[in-house]
Formats: sequence, C-alpha cells, structure tokens
Amino acid sequence: MSGFPWPAFAGNLAVAACAALAVMLVTFAIALAKGVHRVVDAAWGIAFTAVAAATYAASAGHGDGGRRLLVAAATAVWGLRLAAHIIRRGRGHGEDPRYARMLAGAPGSGTAYAFRVIYLLQGALVWLVSLPVQAAMYQPVPLGPADAVGGLLWAVGLAFEGIGDHQLARFRADPAGRGRIMDRGLWAWTRHPNYFGDFLLWWGLFTVACGMWQSAVVSVVSPLAMSYLLIRGSGKRLLEQHMAQRPGYAAYTARTSGFFPLPPRRDPGRSGGTGGTGGTGGTGGTGGTGGTGGTGGTGGRG
Repeated sequence: MSGFPWPAFAGNLAVAACAALAVMLVTFAIALAKGVHRVVDAAWGIAFTAVAAATYAASAGHGDGGRRLLVAAATAVWGLRLAAHIIRRGRGHGEDPRYARMLAGAPGSGTAYAFRVIYLLQGALVWLVSLPVQAAMYQPVPLGPADAVGGLLWAVGLAFEGIGDHQLARFRADPAGRGRIMDRGLWAWTRHPNYFGDFLLWWGLFTVACGMWQSAVVSVVSPLAMSYLLIRGSGKRLLEQHMAQRPGYAAYTARTSGFFPLPPRRDPGRSGGTGGTGGTGGTGGTGGTGGTGGTGGTGGRG
C-alpha cells in the first residue's frame, strides 16, 4: 500500500479553490443581472458539486477508484438536491431581507462589499468544508469499514434533511398551517431536522476520509466547523431568535429537542400544530433562517 499522496493533494487544494471561486463568480454575475443576492443560497450546493467533480478528475491515478466515485456521487446528490430545493422555494420572491439589511449599512461600494462578505466568504467556506471530500478521494487504500460507516451516516443525514424539507414544504403549502408552526413528523423530535441532517452527513463524509490517518487529520476541521456553525453559530441561533415571537413557540421548545432527535417531552397543555422552527437556514458567517438552504457563510434556508 502506498502512502498518502501529499504533493498531488496539495495541488488539488488549489484546484478546489478555483472551482469554488468560479461558481461564486458566475453566481455574482447572475445576482448583479437580477438585482438580488439571494441566488447565492443555491450556489452553496452547486459549488460543492463543482469541487467534487474537479477533485474526482484531478485524483485519477492517486486514490481508490471506487471511493472516488462514491464520494463524488454522494456530494453531487446532496449538493444538487439542496440547490434544487432552494431554487424551487425562492421562485417568485424578491431579495432576501438578510442581504438587504447587510448591504444597507455597507461601507463604500455596496457591490464590492457584497462580493467580499457574501461570495468570497461563502467560496472560502466551501473550500474549507469540502476538505473531507477532497482528502477521501486521494486515499489509495481499498474500501473498508470507515467507508461503510461513513456512507451510512451520510445516508441517514441526507434522509433527515430531505424528509424535513418535504414535511415543511407540505405544511407551508397547506392554508390551515398559516399562523402556526410546524411540529409534525421529524419536527416533533427535533426543532432542526435539516440542520441535524447536515451535521450527520458531513460527519459521515469525514468518516470516509478516516481510512488513512493523514486524510483524517487534514480534514477534521470540516465537521468541527460545520458542527459549530449549525449548533452554536448563525444558523440555529439566528433562526430561534427569529421564531421566538411566534405564538406557541415557547411551548414547542419546552417539549422538543433543540438539535439531536429525541422523543417529545410530555406537554399536557399542547393544542397541536404550534411547534417547529421553519427548517434550516444559512449556517455560516452571516447565515439566515428558514427551510433547508445554503449552509455556508451567507446561505439562507427558508
């Protein structure tokens, strides 16, 4: 068995950075043409897909072929599903209030400021969070237990995210749900099933990268960063601040786990249909609130 191909992997770090930056540059151009920056939320998943595709091509001859294909496919399935969901959800809407507020107080050129704090930041986070995807594809070792465990975590995480999004979309489409907060299905077990799904699938991809200690060490920052952003950073925190004024939300938080899925606590006064927190929002530096969306520096999720 050969060792970890450090020189080739180092070169891939530059390849991945270029792929992420290219997606953000195209997205920035689209945003300027449309006059809205909310389009960047969909670019989060697309940028990961671009990084995975570029890494798959660059890692040929260095990493195990089966793992390369599985990791690239897993990343693309997650990223493209997420992008499609955000595009569907945002169709017909104007600018996201988060970006409007951010740019209202921008120093100097608002366009240059937006490029720096929205697009460059999100591109940098894509590069950082994608480290397990990159490192896993450069492992020359055959598929093994770490791949099986990581694949299982990824699948469960994707299911949580996808089912949570679907349940929330159906709830929002029902006129009977207006003025109420989602507390059915997965939302009865955790106030943030989509955030939990993201958390789980990125730990799964990191586990796949643990087939060699070198790739594990170089990529552990990714799930740690995502965990912080999802649990303690802008995602969950800002979303719950936004939801705190909703009628019935205090009772919902009293009976429902804040993040990790747990059986609902007994609530004798429950009247039904008054829980939930509206899905997962952007989980990076300036994140947002809502359904599942970009989980990067500025990605809003509903």
